Parts: sequence; C-alpha cells; structure tokens
Amino acid sequence: MSAIDAAPDSAPKPQCLYEDKHVLVLFKPHELLSVPGRGEEKRDSLAWRAQQYWRNALVVHRLDMSTSGLLVMARSPEVHRSLSMAFAQRQVHKRYTAVVHGRLPWPDATDATDATEWQLIDKPLMLDWERRPLHIVDTENGKPSQTRWRILPDTPADAHWPVPHTRLDLEPVTGRTHQLRVHLQSMGHPMLGDPLYAQGAALEAAPRLLLHARELGFDHPVTGKPLFFESAVPF
Repeated sequence: MSAIDAAPDSAPKPQCLYEDKHVLVLFKPHELLSVPGRGEEKRDSLAWRAQQYWRNALVVHRLDMSTSGLLVMARSPEVHRSLSMAFAQRQVHKRYTAVVHGRLPWPDATDATDATEWQLIDKPLMLDWERRPLHIVDTENGKPSQTRWRILPDTPADAHWPVPHTRLDLEPVTGRTHQLRVHLQSMGHPMLGDPLYAQGAALEAAPRLLLHARELGFDHPVTGKPLFFESAVPF
C-alpha cells in the first residue's frame, strides 16, 4: 500500500526512513506524542499522522513525548504480533544519545574500566503514584530495570550548553517508562532540558530534552533480513 497523497493539511506527513508493505520506520520529532492522548486536543501524534498516510499503520512501541528519534510501526496484525514479541524478547537493538548534567569522569589509564566500554545501571523502577507521571527508583516494589551506558567524546554542539555536562550512549536493556531519564537522574546526572526530572540550571541549559533515539535494528518480521537504521543527533 503506497502513501496516500491527499491527506489532510493538518496532518504533516511523517519523515519515513523505510517503507514496505509490512513495516514502517519513522522519525518522531521531540514534543510530539507517540500515540494520541485523551481528548481532541491531544489527538495529534506520530501514530495519528502516520495513519493519515498509511491507513494500516499500527503502533509497536513508543518514545516519550519529549524524546526524538526512530520508531517502527507494523502494517498488519500479524507483523504487529511478531515485532511486539521481538521487543518483549529483547531482540531489537535500540541506542540513544543523551547529554546529562555534570561531568562523568573519563577513567584513568590505570583504571580497569575503559570509558569506551559499557557500564550498567541496575535499579528497579515504579510509578510515583502521588506525582504521576513521574517514576522513581524503588528497591522494594519497583520492576527490574537495566540501562547500559558509556561516555561519548564531546562534539562541537556541546559548546552550546552553559553547564558542566557529559554526552552519553545509552542502551535500555529493559523498557520501563522514563527508564533512561530516571536512571541517569538517580546517578545525580539528569538530562539537560528534561521537563520532568531536571531542575534549575540543568533544566534551563537546553531548550528541549537532550535525548534522541539514534539507532534501531531488528530482523524483518517477514523476510528475516537484518534491518538497521540511524538518525543523526539533532543536538
């Protein structure tokens, strides 16, 4: 099924990195919902926009509204089941870039842990019911949650951020709501511009949440062909 040309002007066509009759890989801008919320004022979302052009588009996973980056959609119930299972069984490669407040130190040459090697945050998370939609680390009642991280070299864009900061690669092992954001905050390094988990200078340092879903890889649910996509980090 090809894209429909006569879609409403009020629904911008999503940027599409890949399209076949089974799968779509789309780019989600920051501050756009992945799926519609409650009420007409929250209808606009990547899923709603996609369905104006690809009527059979089905949501497989989500990104936080403030996060930008890559998102895959299925184009049939069968493919939706297959991709959902791949996510549940951790067979999908997901990598994010973030800029966090504070300087995470590069290890010394004598340190056994090299900065280019992945390290692990292993802290259980749960919804903070009294402050929804915030999530918190809860060692007694939280669900097991793991995030891999490593330090990245600074880029020219990093000079724009007026506070001490560190650029990171992040890989969620589990897929809890707000997982990356809460895990980094729990280390004392909230993401710059995070409207939920940063405060003061860390919040004001950037005009948006500096979190981007940069890489997405999975086996095609029908052909089995390995697929890999990358989206340039916009900050």
